[in-house]
Amino acid sequence: MEVKRFILENFEDMKADLKKLVSFNSVYGEDEKPFGSTNRRVLECALKMMEEKGLEPNNVDYYAGFGQTGKGDKIIGILAHLDVVPAGEGWDSDPFTMVEKDGYVYGRGVSDDKGAAVASMYALKYLIDEGYDFKKRVRLILGCNEETGSECIRHYVEKCGQIDYGFTPDGNFPGIYAEKGMFSAKVVSRDSKIIDIKGGEASNVVCKKVNAKLPLNSFDEEKFKAYLDEHKIGYKMEKTDVIGITVFGVAAHASMPDLGVNAISHLLEALYAAGFEDHFVDWFHKHFALSVHGELLGFEKIADKVSNTSINFGVIYKKENDVCMSLDMRFPVMSDTKTVAGLMKIDDEHTHLEVGGMVEPLYFDVNTPMIKALKKAYEDVTGDHESQMEAIGGGTYAKAISNCIAFGCEFSGEDNHIHDANEKLDLESFKKQVAIYIEAIKNLNEIED
Repeated sequence: MEVKRFILENFEDMKADLKKLVSFNSVYGEDEKPFGSTNRRVLECALKMMEEKGLEPNNVDYYAGFGQTGKGDKIIGILAHLDVVPAGEGWDSDPFTMVEKDGYVYGRGVSDDKGAAVASMYALKYLIDEGYDFKKRVRLILGCNEETGSECIRHYVEKCGQIDYGFTPDGNFPGIYAEKGMFSAKVVSRDSKIIDIKGGEASNVVCKKVNAKLPLNSFDEEKFKAYLDEHKIGYKMEKTDVIGITVFGVAAHASMPDLGVNAISHLLEALYAAGFEDHFVDWFHKHFALSVHGELLGFEKIADKVSNTSINFGVIYKKENDVCMSLDMRFPVMSDTKTVAGLMKIDDEHTHLEVGGMVEPLYFDVNTPMIKALKKAYEDVTGDHESQMEAIGGGTYAKAISNCIAFGCEFSGEDNHIHDANEKLDLESFKKQVAIYIEAIKNLNEIED
């Protein structure tokens, strides 16, 4: 059957499957191991879907699961994830009830990454239905904690081994040949004069709203307002026995913090400008202020022709006498964790970093057979021979398994509001994904070992 006809005949089923997966609020949970009861249930649902499409289902201890077809010693892996970041505020509809409007579907996970999981399922269904001769085994591997550390794929590798060729449809077309390294930490500052503070949804999302309580007469309120007005930042203030403040920003993915407006950064900088005498506010101003590329710490020295550094503060809260804040950094592909750790020695007597993890960058030569096979699939389907593969700041499953790059699912020029309210997916792009993944699997299958 012609690919286009197959997609049209199966399109309502594709949307129904995606709607079913979106209905699971599959954020990380602690009510049941390993990643919460909802992630267990969404995995069971996805495994059943894959079995219905002719794939042999396998549950890897609820960390991940995969559907398999084909034969041979070599394994082609397609890696997508079923977990999502918290929905947050600002949606025009229920984020876990997928709605269709004006050629788009809306819901948490439609683009990141449940839509790509469904597109990959139907790409494999097409090849199975057509009786395609698989020279290699193909596994659609679905993980359950990509957004909170990718332990799912590390567990998969430990139990099931590496893959020989593969892609994760969790980036951009025509592909990602390099990913920045990652450095995560919790900032802990003792004895701040901030009475209470709370903001953010996740460490890998630019904070869009923060609430704080501060002592009366502790800063110049007119200077505070003037700073926020100058920077066109929304805010609210009220006085009781304390000063209550809410500052509003704009969410974005942590890998591209300059596309958002960080409410945490602007609150702290407004307090600094208003003369709030506090060692945590001073520490933040000295080392970060409004910079998102590590300029105040000397990170411009390690920037390369491919990438620079990006820094995001996603979550902040007060715990007993400590202000705690997440720090999410993506650093250049030609650098390394040792260099970054050296630049991040910024502790003082009040404030220190609790390093959560460091991951080395990922880099592939664009002339390798695997990369060329994937790019050809994109070009043959779209007719676009001008777009080039790129380096990104986001971290994907490609860092957690060998022989894998991010390949789709977002097309150039699209803004699907990933990690933000009203996440969406263009239905024509959804169709196109299936066609590209069909060709990608065929091209990887034909690589001579």
